[in-house]
Amino acid sequence: MDMATQSAAPRDIAAALERVEGVLRRRPESGLHDDAPAAVCWQGGTRMVASHANGTRIATDMPTELGGSGDQVTPGWLFRAGLASCAATSIALAAAARGVTLTLLEARVTSRSDARALLGLSEADGRPVDPAPSELRLSVRVAAAGLPDDALRALVTLAVGRSPIPSVVPQALPLALHIALGAA
Repeated sequence: MDMATQSAAPRDIAAALERVEGVLRRRPESGLHDDAPAAVCWQGGTRMVASHANGTRIATDMPTELGGSGDQVTPGWLFRAGLASCAATSIALAAAARGVTLTLLEARVTSRSDARALLGLSEADGRPVDPAPSELRLSVRVAAAGLPDDALRALVTLAVGRSPIPSVVPQALPLALHIALGAA
């Protein structure tokens, strides 16, 4: 992206956010909406293809150690990428809304997983191995022109606290499982 586009984008974002805020203040109920569904279709083996209504398709597969091809990202990676992307987007939105010019923004999410859970294995004491990732960590690297470090830290903390995907993790949102059975 050239510098002219980069410098114009925060103003455009701020203007869009002001318009949306005006609408939501007048009609708060218009803020509630159904999110775009993520549809996944099995391609055989452990390969899946996730599809968005706009035509975007993302293939996933498991590592070769778990019977996959290892040539695609894993579903767990997509979760971490979604969390990092959502957090970074929220930071960019908050910065633009406050007239802050970011010069650097990177987000990285790491976690640890135990493959024993996929196989239904138990701990030595008989408890099932937890399939949830542990040690989930969001690291943000950010810089902004003319903004003191404390103010930048506060902006990032505020933005991540308002970010949908990072916010769902500590809330442990219940998952409603619906199963439809049918012939191929």
